[in-house]
Amino acid sequence: MGRLPFDPRRMAAQPAAQSAAPGGPGAPLRVRDLCAMISGALERGTPRSVRVVGEVSGFKDNTHWYFCLKDAEARVDCVMFQSAARRAGFTLRNGQEVIAGGQVRHFAQQGRTQLYVDRLEPVGAGALDLKFRQLCEEIRALGWFAEDRKRALPVFPGRVAVVTSSTGAAYQDVLDTMRRRCPAVEVLLADVRVQGEGAAAEVAAALGRISREHERLGVDAVIVTRGGGSMEDLWTFNERSVAAAIVACAVPVVAAIGHETDVTIAELVADMRAATPTQAAMRVTPDREALAQQVARGEQRLSSAVRGCAADAGRRLESAERAGRSAVRHRLADARVGLERAAGLLARCRPEAEFARRSHRVSALEMRLARAVRDRMRTVDLGERRARLDACLRAAVSQRAQRLDGLHRALELASPVNVLRRGYSVTMRADGRLVRSPSDVRPGDTIDTRLADGSVRSVVEGERASRGPSPVRRPGREEPEGGLFQ
Repeated sequence: MGRLPFDPRRMAAQPAAQSAAPGGPGAPLRVRDLCAMISGALERGTPRSVRVVGEVSGFKDNTHWYFCLKDAEARVDCVMFQSAARRAGFTLRNGQEVIAGGQVRHFAQQGRTQLYVDRLEPVGAGALDLKFRQLCEEIRALGWFAEDRKRALPVFPGRVAVVTSSTGAAYQDVLDTMRRRCPAVEVLLADVRVQGEGAAAEVAAALGRISREHERLGVDAVIVTRGGGSMEDLWTFNERSVAAAIVACAVPVVAAIGHETDVTIAELVADMRAATPTQAAMRVTPDREALAQQVARGEQRLSSAVRGCAADAGRRLESAERAGRSAVRHRLADARVGLERAAGLLARCRPEAEFARRSHRVSALEMRLARAVRDRMRTVDLGERRARLDACLRAAVSQRAQRLDGLHRALELASPVNVLRRGYSVTMRADGRLVRSPSDVRPGDTIDTRLADGSVRSVVEGERASRGPSPVRRPGREEPEGGLFQ
C-alpha cells in the first residue's frame, strides 16, 4: 500500500498530541524525539524515491560524494555513497546540471535533512558531451586514435563501398563526385540506417561484412558518411561498436559525418577524416583530368626517350655502315692488287700448268678464307669446347688418380714390410747375406734379425742346430739372393 501524500494539517496537529504525552502539557521534547518526529514526517510526507534536477555546487569527493543541488531559489544537501558513486559512470563537477534520484532522510547525529542519492543522470546535451568524452578516453587508451595505426588510401581503387542511407543526400553527393572525377571506379552501396535505435548495429554489421568479403567483392576502400544533424542525430557514429568495426576493417576507411564542425568518434578512428561527403569522395577517387595530364606527361617523356634511342641507334648504324664500307673498299683494293699481280704473272707465264697451280692456290686461299670466316663465326663455340676440354681433363686426371691409388694399394700388398707385420722376421749375417739354414752360421757369428718395427742383433752360441725341413720352393724357380729385400 503506497504512502499518502504530504498533508500540512497533519503536521500542525502533532504538537497537540505531543502535549498529551507523559510529562504534561507544554513539557519540552528531547532532541531525539524531535528528530524522530522529523524523520517520521519525512517518511510519511515524501515519496520513497524522488528525482530532483538542479545545478551541482560545493562538490567534494571524500570516498563518498558530498554536494548540493541548487536552483535560483533553493538548495538541498546531497550525499552519494561510494558504491553508488562508482556506478555513476562519470565524475561530478561544479556547475553541472544533473538529475539526482534517491530518498530524503533526516540525519539526526548532524541535524541535517539530506537527499541520499543512489543514481545520477547528466541533463540534455551535457549528458552526451560527457558520454562522448568518456568514450574518447576509453578509445584513446586502446590506441585506436594513434596515427601510426592508420593506413594510406589506395592510389587507384577499383571499387569503393559506401556505408550510408540510400535516401540521404550524402550518398548522392558521393555518387555524383565519384562519377564526375573518375567513372572507372565502381561504387558499392551498403544501405543502412544512420540514426535511431539499431542504426549503430546496422553500420557495424555492414562494415564487418565488407571486411570479411572485400576480396570477393573487389572492395579497395570504404566511405562511411551521412549528412548533418544534431549531436543526438549523429550519435550512431559515436557508438563503440561502430568504432571497433572501423578499426577492424580489412581495407582503409574514410569517414565524413555531418558538417565540417561536427566531430565523431568514427571520424577519429578512421584511416582518414573528411569534412563533407563530397570531400570524402574526392579523397578516395583519383581525378581523371589529373590522370589524363599525368598520362600525357608520361607519353611525352616516353616519346622523347624513344626518339633519343632511335637517333642514337641511327648514329651507331651509320658509323658501322661507314666502317663496313671502308673495310670492304680496303679488301677490294687488296684483292685488286693481288689480281693485278696475278694477271702480271699470268701474262709472263703462259703455260697451263702454272695457271692450274695458281688457280689451285687461289682455291686453297678461298677455302682458308671460308674456314677463317666460319671459325670467326663460331667463336661462341670455343667456350663450350673449352668447357668440354676442362671436363675431359678433370675426368682423365680423376681416372689417373684412381689408377695410381690402385697401384699404390697393390704395391702395399706386395711389400715385404707387410709380411714382417704379420709376425715374420728375416735374419742376415754380418756380410748382409740371408740366413736360410742353421748351417749358414757358426758359433760366434753376429747375426741381425729384422722385424717389422726394427732389428735385433745377436751372437750365435753352441753347436750347430740340426737342419730342419727344407723350405718349400716352387719347382723350376730359384729364389734370388737377398730374399724379400732384393
